[in-house]
Amino acid sequence: MKHRYLKNVATLRLLIEKCGGCGRCAEVCPHRVFRVNDRKAQIDDLDRCMECGACAKNCPENAITVKAGVGCASAVIMGWLTGSEPSCDCSCDKECC
Repeated sequence: MKHRYLKNVATLRLLIEKCGGCGRCAEVCPHRVFRVNDRKAQIDDLDRCMECGACAKNCPENAITVKAGVGCASAVIMGWLTGSEPSCDCSCDKECC
């Protein structure tokens, strides 16, 4: 079973042009968000990202950014865990969570 969070809200970004193809991101990601094809990492499914930050911390090329523990996904999950209303503190005009 694939773990999925909220659709299109993860802060994960990959700069393909900086990727050296080491595959470390795919090794450390607990939800298998990444795969490596033709010596370049690719985001296989952004919606599985739980924004833990392991990929960015282990990328020797600094090709990955993610705001670990922030964003809508984190806010909703923390709301579920604490029984409180989620607050993602985003600066958008629409309701994010």
